Amino acid sequence: MRNDKSNIIVDKTFQFALEIVKFVEQLEKEKRFVISKQLIRSGTSIGANVREAQNAESKADFIHKMKIAAKKLMKLIIG
Repeated sequence: MRNDKSNIIVDKTFQFALEIVKFVEQLEKEKRFVISKQLIRSGTSIGANVREAQNAESKADFIHKMKIAAKKLMKLIIG
C-alpha cells in the first residue's frame, strides 16, 4: 500500500506533532506535568497511526488504521 509521493495528511499530522512537542515543552516549564504527559501521548499518536496506515497490508487495514487516527484526533479535540 505504501506510496512514496508527498501526502498532505502525513505532512500535516507530522507538523501537528511537532507543534504539540513545542507546546508540551512550554507546559513543562510551567510544571504542568500531568497534562503535558497526556498531551504528548495523544497528540503524537495521531501522526504515528497515520504513518502506520501508510504501510498497511491491505486496503481494509489502511481504512482501519486511518479510522483509529481519526478517532484519536476527535478525542483530542472534543475530549
